[in-house]
Amino acid sequence: MQPETSALALPIERQDVVVGSRNLPGTLYLPENPFSLVIFAHGSGSSRFSPRNRQVAETLARYGMATLLFDLLHRQEEEAQGRAKVFDIGFLAERLIDAVAWADHRWAGGKMPIGLFGASTGAAAALVAAAHLSKRVGAVVSRGGRPDLAGAALDDVLAPTLLIVGGADLETLKLNRAAELRLKGITALKIVPGATHLFSEPGAMDEVVMLAQNWFERYLTEFPD
Repeated sequence: MQPETSALALPIERQDVVVGSRNLPGTLYLPENPFSLVIFAHGSGSSRFSPRNRQVAETLARYGMATLLFDLLHRQEEEAQGRAKVFDIGFLAERLIDAVAWADHRWAGGKMPIGLFGASTGAAAALVAAAHLSKRVGAVVSRGGRPDLAGAALDDVLAPTLLIVGGADLETLKLNRAAELRLKGITALKIVPGATHLFSEPGAMDEVVMLAQNWFERYLTEFPD
């Protein structure tokens, strides 16, 4: 457990945790008295150590949201069958669903509002999980996501969904525009001008953080029905 401080809010704690029935390694950022939990799903080739997702997770925690970064696969699973599971969206969504169950057990009774933040292919897994869990997921944010990979599940997502795409990431932008038309709930598409797929340009990730923070603060303020 490692205390961290920020001028934005009270200190947060960083805890190493073991997530779900598969004992997946994770990092939990905890502010005092969190009002919600945001669970992250990283893209293929990434992990809980993704610097971009950590930036988002730490900032959200400083604004009162517990955040969970965890590896969706064990190392041996990543390397098995020619890395097939890394791109198996349904399989990864099951791990997210299991993580939500773990969180409900930790916070007792499923009363903590939960959001999902997905990057790249992880966004597809987040959307599939949100469709499966229905109203249990209060909001979804996709960063440079591939919502098209969610397939038919995209039509069943009820959670308010924010799609964040770099303005210079033209192919991903096209896919997200199509997904926006299929999502039946509250949906918004926000474009970060000049940003490429990894949002590595100066200020691009700061814009992502602000957009995600505003979205989760808006939709994760009430307990699920």
